[in-house]
Amino acid sequence: MKHNFTFLLILFLLAIDSIQAQEWRHLFNGKDLSGWEQIGPGKFVIEDSTLKTVGGMGMLLFSGEKFSDVVIRVVYTVKDNDANSGVFIRIPEKPKNPWKAVNTGYEVQIDNGMRHLHNDFHCTGVLYSLTKAMSYPQKRPGEWNTMEITLDGSRTVVHLNGKKVTEYNEGDPVPAEKRWFEPDRGPRPVSGYIGLQNHDSKSTVYFKEVAVKSSK
Repeated sequence: MKHNFTFLLILFLLAIDSIQAQEWRHLFNGKDLSGWEQIGPGKFVIEDSTLKTVGGMGMLLFSGEKFSDVVIRVVYTVKDNDANSGVFIRIPEKPKNPWKAVNTGYEVQIDNGMRHLHNDFHCTGVLYSLTKAMSYPQKRPGEWNTMEITLDGSRTVVHLNGKKVTEYNEGDPVPAEKRWFEPDRGPRPVSGYIGLQNHDSKSTVYFKEVAVKSSK
């Protein structure tokens, strides 16, 4: 009887661990910038419990830990279709400037204006200038979008509002670098820091949620 109880207790604890692993952990508390660090020009301010981009080009780094094998959920809205921002992933080391993040990590782009310019490698949801958009599901300005970025080993998958936008495996072919501001080509690490971009003074983007959970 005692052995049965012990066995059931172990199963119960394993079930609890499994449930907890699937719970979202919020990295932005809606009140302040605890856990975050501004890198480069511009800033993020708290407005109505959201992170608002101001000026740039800079980034807000979640500086406490690196992430691997997670789903990153980002809920955002834009002031207008040309608002430019992004979510940085797989940054190997804490960057001293935002360009280091561009060139050593990946930027999951936010820029719906590029869709209308038929630039499938620079629009919302792609790995900026590296992958091509499969769909264009960003909502109208003022409406909230839910972006989920899955980091699964060396594979990166981006969904926006329930639709897949891009999928990339390390080593997949990518276009040649065409402009000076496009990121360096080359492999990125399995584990890295994440951050949010404040791109320029004309781009206003609001983030009300940044959360992670295990992708396993």
